[in-house]
Amino acid sequence: MIDLTSIENTIKRLVNNDLSADVIEMMTLAASGSSRLYFRIFTADKTYIATYSTNIEENNAFLIFSKHFRNKGLPVPEILAINDEMNCYIQSDFGDVSLFDYVKQCIKEKSYDEITIELYKKVIANLVDFQIRGNENLDYSVAYPTPSFNKESIIDDLNYFKYYFLKVNDEINFNETKLNSDFQKLADFAMEAPSDYFMYRDFQSRNIMIKDGDPFFIDYQGGRKGPLQYDIVSLLYQVKAQIPCGLRNELLSYYKEKLSNYLDVEEINFDKYYNTFVLIRLLQVLGAYGFRGLIQKKSHFIESIPYALKELMILKDNLDFVIELNELSSVLKQMESLINKYKVIENEKLTVTINSFSFKNGGVPQDLSGNGGGFVFDCRSLPNPGRYDEYKKLTGLDIEVQDFLNKKQEVQNFFGLTNSIICQSIDNYLLRDFKNLFVNFGCTGGQHRSVYFAERTAETLHEKYPQIKVVINHIVQQKSRIYEK
Repeated sequence: MIDLTSIENTIKRLVNNDLSADVIEMMTLAASGSSRLYFRIFTADKTYIATYSTNIEENNAFLIFSKHFRNKGLPVPEILAINDEMNCYIQSDFGDVSLFDYVKQCIKEKSYDEITIELYKKVIANLVDFQIRGNENLDYSVAYPTPSFNKESIIDDLNYFKYYFLKVNDEINFNETKLNSDFQKLADFAMEAPSDYFMYRDFQSRNIMIKDGDPFFIDYQGGRKGPLQYDIVSLLYQVKAQIPCGLRNELLSYYKEKLSNYLDVEEINFDKYYNTFVLIRLLQVLGAYGFRGLIQKKSHFIESIPYALKELMILKDNLDFVIELNELSSVLKQMESLINKYKVIENEKLTVTINSFSFKNGGVPQDLSGNGGGFVFDCRSLPNPGRYDEYKKLTGLDIEVQDFLNKKQEVQNFFGLTNSIICQSIDNYLLRDFKNLFVNFGCTGGQHRSVYFAERTAETLHEKYPQIKVVINHIVQQKSRIYEK
């Protein structure tokens, strides 16, 4: 268990001893998908960023890379203090504004403005410097978790996709042995690309801070030796950035122009392998979204899934490999069906999603809002109409089943209790401007009791809270309805 008080005391001592300053205020910063802890430190005249992590090897990679890159004149943080245990260090603060903040505004305005485009070009020029000059005499022996982006790294990325995205979406059918064979062939082809360059590994707009109109770079602790294509692909195909195709081509041309100051782009066959790395990166990203979103229930990652799927669908029609990847091609074709499943719905009002489901067939439905909150009510302790011949072919939508359940006192008690709990959450969510609440009623077959309670609850909430949206899904019956004024 993390002892925040102990960590904060460690940071205060480090600032006091190494920077000869006192911490006036300390603010915890969001870590997104990372297990590291970040803090903004306020002293009398400056702010700093403190990082705490028990992964000493990863810390060491970041610290040594930072020193090397600064010596090369690259815009990375200055490391100002490190504790003896090497689990805590202080670095310079580049502020709160990332390139992605500019991107979000462009998406809102539905157009990339010239300021943002120029920032991207500055970033791309820096990327080339990282890849070429940053690579010179860099000690890759400290790279974590591996010194190079080798075949094993590619297979790991592809398996990440297979285990955390494909297997979580059981609509996709595939022969695992044949898919593994395709992964091997894809990795072998990618490894033909020249790879004697620095690879940032997670080169995307959230890891690029903007200060006084210039970019500064963070989170390169996963860097290693690798191919040129991977990082520019990571930047241009950051799916949530929604870079238009024309702009993406313009920026790619700009990248190759800057790269040509160091290398002959045609001689290294840059274009031959480019789409291969687009495919590998998109599959790896979907694996990450599957793990962080579908497994760990983090909403930011779930919201990004449809964007990645759309990019993948565009790419699959333009792939022209000299190798046959029949099973992977089959998987990509099937994945188009997932776009509607993960369609992003930006709720302007509180939406209460109510599901009836079967514990025996399918289990508790998945909350794709990523909210992580809500309720699962088990109706199996209540009288079951399904045990009587006259109700076996009916459902909780039929008046005969409703009449049967309405006459049972334990049913009325159950409804009163569940409705009270749900309404308490809705009252609180409305005050806090939350957008999603997930409510599930389950019974053995998902036919009678769960359907009855889902219907009755939806109607009650719609009447009591006309300002909210109520979505009802009967999973077994494959019926849905929306209550909204």
